[in-house]
Amino acid sequence: MKNEQLYAMRHSLAHITAAAVKRLWPEAKFGVGPVVENGFYYDIDLGERKISEANFAKIEKTMRGIIEYGDDFERFEMPIDQAIDWAKENNQPYKEELLNDLKRSGTTIAKDLDVSELGLATDGDAAVENVSFYKNGIFTDLCRGPHVANTKDVGVFKLLRVAGAYWRGNENNPQMQRLYGVAFATQEELDQYLENLEQAKLRDHRKLGKELDLYTTSQLVGAGLPMFTPRGTVLRDVLAQYSNQLRQARGFEKVWTPHITKTSLYEASGHWDKFGDELFLVASQETDDKMALKPMNCPHHTQIFASRPRSYKDMPVRYLETTTDYRDEKTGELGGLNRVRSLTQDDSHVFCRHDQIEEEINGLLASVKELYGTLGMKLRVRLSYRDSGDGYLGDNELWESAQSQLKSAVIANDLEYFEQDGEAAFYGPKIDFMATDAIGREHQLATAQLDFVQPGRFGLQYTDAESNPQTPVMIHCALLGSIERFLSVFIEHTAGWFPVWAAPEQVRILTINDTVMDYVEEIKTILSDVALDKPVKFNEVRFTTDDRNESLGKKIREAAQWKIPVQLIVGPKDQEAREVSVRTQSGEGKIALSQLSEYLRGL
Repeated sequence: MKNEQLYAMRHSLAHITAAAVKRLWPEAKFGVGPVVENGFYYDIDLGERKISEANFAKIEKTMRGIIEYGDDFERFEMPIDQAIDWAKENNQPYKEELLNDLKRSGTTIAKDLDVSELGLATDGDAAVENVSFYKNGIFTDLCRGPHVANTKDVGVFKLLRVAGAYWRGNENNPQMQRLYGVAFATQEELDQYLENLEQAKLRDHRKLGKELDLYTTSQLVGAGLPMFTPRGTVLRDVLAQYSNQLRQARGFEKVWTPHITKTSLYEASGHWDKFGDELFLVASQETDDKMALKPMNCPHHTQIFASRPRSYKDMPVRYLETTTDYRDEKTGELGGLNRVRSLTQDDSHVFCRHDQIEEEINGLLASVKELYGTLGMKLRVRLSYRDSGDGYLGDNELWESAQSQLKSAVIANDLEYFEQDGEAAFYGPKIDFMATDAIGREHQLATAQLDFVQPGRFGLQYTDAESNPQTPVMIHCALLGSIERFLSVFIEHTAGWFPVWAAPEQVRILTINDTVMDYVEEIKTILSDVALDKPVKFNEVRFTTDDRNESLGKKIREAAQWKIPVQLIVGPKDQEAREVSVRTQSGEGKIALSQLSEYLRGL
């Protein structure tokens, strides 16, 4: 099905939702009802009455009655003043506010809402003279469309949840109830989506993070500041080590920078004007210096590059630093590991000549492909360009050149891609890698960014073959991105069943009774001597022993609850046969003790 048709179906269902709510509660006042990913929502004001999930069946029944009756969606227009009168007569103050904004200036609404979601068109700064409405049955709504021809053409749907939402996103405005639904062309697609939602609940990283003892939070420490347990720290370190290995194999060298800096560094880079309100400010008791906790690392790395003279022969210069940055995110947007105030980045910066850009980008693309291939996550690329806004630094010609080179590199690497304006960094275009998890959700994780701006702002130079000063190009790249955010995705992608190389506890030895303890010691010695090198190099296996005086069944259940990827069961018969019983997610079997090392290396 074409996206345009599915969009019209979902848009129509938003109107049908409002019509049903109006039929059930005639006092309802409506805000906006746009299409969103996989469905729609409508913002509703019912005064003191609260919609709950207990009301969903009644609303859905009313919606189905509207759908089955089969009214056409009829479009008509009104002059703006007549439309304002309509809103007043129908006690729709939110629609009246939007219409008054459109009457004054067509772009007013765009400052705080997506006009396309309102279904209202604007033309530059010109005030709107006429607006369009759609009518289905006795329900009329302000809208530009599109809609399906008849209510019977909307496909299948389900109401999912209701949440609070401030009118026009402003906390000083009234709080409305945002009623969400999902919609698809077929029942099969809807069933699959709902199944994925159930899977998502089971895989929720906040739930698994607690059950698997990976991280914790504390009100005394603060919101958005997670702390990692020993098990969670192993997972973090393993993933960071893999990222480091991939980059070091391509010539990146580790650097280290402090966690606080003078704010003048970010004023010079341009970050202060763009992100100054997201910085944690630090006061010194010794000097008058204005300081901040670092929110990113690129300005620091420019200063390492600038610390000594550079020749064209030295280029490229490649730095990597896996370090924690700090951003003063709004408390209402914080959640689990997905949005935090302390984020650890596997950050990389390349300083290179213009003729080296293609090779460097290709190397970074290869590293990203290898990492996500190992993780079993399909990738596609979003080429993030600037739009016509004025929030970008640098010359337009440099931007055009940068965007063209990134696109050429992606095409040369045979990567699936799409282009999107308005998603660039303020200093340059980006390659954003979109990774698909095990239940089909797409996440933006890794990124590579071309920067012609910051090197110039910092006056970075190298000398060319004729001893003339030249400005290098700067390439930003992170393979994992924010490790905290990556972990939120990785935990849910694996459902906590991490691959053996990444698991905090790779092997657990389960004893049947205490007569096999000498044999267990032999197994421990083998495990301690096994060196794993794919994909991350380790000197020994991470293992524990469960030799409690408990039933084997209980030990197996607990090992499964902890999602231990390899369980070695040891009893008297195993000792006599010089073998071990192995349990993994893929099944059970017996392995000779002499083959245990080779078996583990092959996992």
